[in-house]
Amino acid sequence: MPQTTNTILMIRPVHFRMNEQTAVNNYYQKVLDNLLPEAVNKKAQQEFDGLVEKLKTVGVNAIVVNDTNEFDTPDAVFPNNWVSFHENGNVGLYPMFAENRRLERNEAVLIALEDAGFVIKNIIDYTEAELEGVFLEGTGSVVLDRENRKAYCALSPRADEDLFIEFCEDFEFTPVLFNAYQTVEGIRKPIYHTNVMMCIGETFAVVCLDSIDDKKERKNVINHLKESGKEIIAISETQVNHFAGNMLQVNGANNTLYLVMSQAAYNALSESQISALKKHTEIISSSLDIIEACGGGSARCMMAEVFLPKKN
Repeated sequence: MPQTTNTILMIRPVHFRMNEQTAVNNYYQKVLDNLLPEAVNKKAQQEFDGLVEKLKTVGVNAIVVNDTNEFDTPDAVFPNNWVSFHENGNVGLYPMFAENRRLERNEAVLIALEDAGFVIKNIIDYTEAELEGVFLEGTGSVVLDRENRKAYCALSPRADEDLFIEFCEDFEFTPVLFNAYQTVEGIRKPIYHTNVMMCIGETFAVVCLDSIDDKKERKNVINHLKESGKEIIAISETQVNHFAGNMLQVNGANNTLYLVMSQAAYNALSESQISALKKHTEIISSSLDIIEACGGGSARCMMAEVFLPKKN
């Protein structure tokens, strides 16, 4: 069971802006008063295109689907929250906290993958949980160690414990549960998505251990990562604020592994952290300043990994 894939799905934004519905518990979002909405969307498209270009240059198969004009979907650039694609042909559809993000779930995306030669056998749909106010936002809420069949989840208003356990049973992962916090105006508040403070590669894990306040929980996460043979590269809360936890390892040409991150994330890392990472992987960084500021998400959130089987 590979940890990385060569194929990722990306959604090119058409209505990108700060989403007021997600800002209530995503403390990384900012209002950019000095830019008109059109300018924000245009800059986000330029950043998106720049990242896609860098990925394609190293041989990553980035399948780009344009967002639709039909709905107001400011966060459509982050598809990994509503869908996940698995090696047995299963697709997961996830319940979203923000009502306007539910409009991102789009059958055209699944059709585009089938047109590209991928096989979808079964859709496991958790979206009815929205009716009960219960959420689990895909591989934003859940960070997967696919090889060792472990799923890591920091509980938050967007990551429900019972639904996470159900996901782990359905997709056959061992659950690793914990609470992760950030300091907002002097108060410890839950980090909205696990993938902001944690990234798991083939042989390493980038994780903000300082955000796990409970010592037992922290030790449990460390033990699971070590048991799975991952070198732990610890990052600080300040580095998390620059999206240094929001990274994804992908497979490029000739099976070369690349860790994809934003330029801000790369700039926030120390020389020793970068050399620790380079023992495991090449690095790609791309400027995502507008997407990070308004969207409160970064490179990892923009890529939905495709592990689906190919048609014969």
